[in-house]
Amino acid sequence: MAIEEHPMHALATYIPPGSFENVVNFLHQYHVHLTVTKERKSVLGDYRNAVRGKNHRITVNGNLNEYAFLITLLHELAHMLTFEQYGHRVNAHGKEWKKMYGLLLSDFITKKVFPADIEHELRRSLANPAASSCAEEGLMRLLRKYDERKNDVCFLEELPHGSFFKTKDGRIFQKGDKLRKRFKCNEKHTNIIYLFSPIYEVKPLVVDKRYQS
Repeated sequence: MAIEEHPMHALATYIPPGSFENVVNFLHQYHVHLTVTKERKSVLGDYRNAVRGKNHRITVNGNLNEYAFLITLLHELAHMLTFEQYGHRVNAHGKEWKKMYGLLLSDFITKKVFPADIEHELRRSLANPAASSCAEEGLMRLLRKYDERKNDVCFLEELPHGSFFKTKDGRIFQKGDKLRKRFKCNEKHTNIIYLFSPIYEVKPLVVDKRYQS
């Protein structure tokens, strides 16, 4: 994995105005080693507790927009604060972590560092935050509004039923029916059905007769 180390002042370029001082205070107070990484497909951030004299370690994907970066960082800081208080005696995303994460979010919400739509969605999740912001589709949908979107990419939910699309790894699918929260999509090369989130980013394709059979 490619990793990029950043001096602390460079953190200000990754997070919203008005949040830098408070974030840095947490990092200094608890001796957190923060690393900005390149995009990872499976996680947005990660926490490793201090062990054998080493500092707490947090990594956050550097491709996130400033609001998603801050929310991910707060998620991981909540893990750190939970560990400081309970060690390994509680579940990773149990009630103790949820309470800690909720307190952190509340604190930053009061500082008005988030746009009104994101703030509203965060307030809705305070009572029972999900283990990952990726699991909260409403929040993810709003956060991605603030990404630098490419003209040839859209959310899967924006495509008509039966449309063909390409994923980042080059595979071609056809959009099918929605099952509860995810869409059934047929991979044309293997004819295997996969389930996709409505807000998965895809590249629409013009219908080709090769794929209509």
